[in-house]
Amino acid sequence: MHIFRIATIATALLAAPLAHAADSPHPVEKRAFNLPPSAELTYSIQAKQSGLDIKGQGLVKWTGSKTRYSATTETRAMLLGKILETSSEGAIDAYGLAPERFIEKRLRRDPSTTTFNREQNKITFTQSADSFPLQGGEQDRTGVTWQLVAIARANAAKMTPNSEWKFFVAGPRDAEQWTFKVVGREKVRTAQGETAAVHILRAPPPDDQGQKLDIWLAPAMEWYPVRLKFTDPDGDYIEQVLDSVKKTN
Repeated sequence: MHIFRIATIATALLAAPLAHAADSPHPVEKRAFNLPPSAELTYSIQAKQSGLDIKGQGLVKWTGSKTRYSATTETRAMLLGKILETSSEGAIDAYGLAPERFIEKRLRRDPSTTTFNREQNKITFTQSADSFPLQGGEQDRTGVTWQLVAIARANAAKMTPNSEWKFFVAGPRDAEQWTFKVVGREKVRTAQGETAAVHILRAPPPDDQGQKLDIWLAPAMEWYPVRLKFTDPDGDYIEQVLDSVKKTN
């Protein structure tokens, strides 16, 4: 079922397959960042996959300090139970999040591990023989959302419509450049009430039939993601809306 493509924030963890990206641009840019407070966030999930309406829940646990971070996600669908777990953990360096290990576990599949080997300066995968150089600022699919949050918190005045934010992002099998573009400010209704949010879009290149990601970050709520929407080229989608947030430090 296409529901296995589901992904969460911290997600961002996009689970849609990427095109091979050995020749992808590899952006290296230091930006100011400000990590958000550690928190547990829960989301309601609605999706349309292969003509089926699906509902579920998502849980994200984010922990950040001056030297370390971790981000874990758990996604459950009605009737299917837990269908996706991801984790990203690593250090904090001059670029922000510096992942060491990214793990993704899908229903009825063995977990995949992506390793950011700082001694050998390369990214490796258990699911493929590809490797990519570490040049600074690389992210994984779960951590990249929190890197984006941290950068938005420190560069709020620069989060203007049409501004672009590029990252080199590793998944379970390979890595490529992701470009996020600010769409503008919009109102988002959540279980916490209506809040103003900055709408940010990650669209694949025109020749890439990958998944589109829309993220809404709420400045009044520590810039936490309050809504996410993953849209496939065939129109199937997965939407997550914040139910609750509990700070843990």
